Amino acid sequence: MGYLTLAGAIAAEVAATTAMKYSDGFSRLWPTLLTALGYVISFLLLAQTLKSVSIGTAYAIWAGVGTATIAVLGLMLFGEGLSLLKVVGIVLIVGGVVVLNLGGAH
Repeated sequence: MGYLTLAGAIAAEVAATTAMKYSDGFSRLWPTLLTALGYVISFLLLAQTLKSVSIGTAYAIWAGVGTATIAVLGLMLFGEGLSLLKVVGIVLIVGGVVVLNLGGAH
């Protein structure tokens, strides 16, 4: 169940960050409200996740997958450029999450 709530937390965070881009610096009402709601939902679900998943693992996955997803959405939705350095950064983020998960709980 913990990883299911974590997936929801990631989805809400990605939706909130995307809405923030559309809010135009919080000058547009509906995207601003979606940003706030998305982050509230994300943190509530992340807090529930921490009942069954270690904080280091949960946060690494939440932040890493969210960051990588937003980078890809930036390419697809907002026409942001893709450079070798950006690809390396995304690979390092994903790799870091994998390494943290392989470390297991001690």
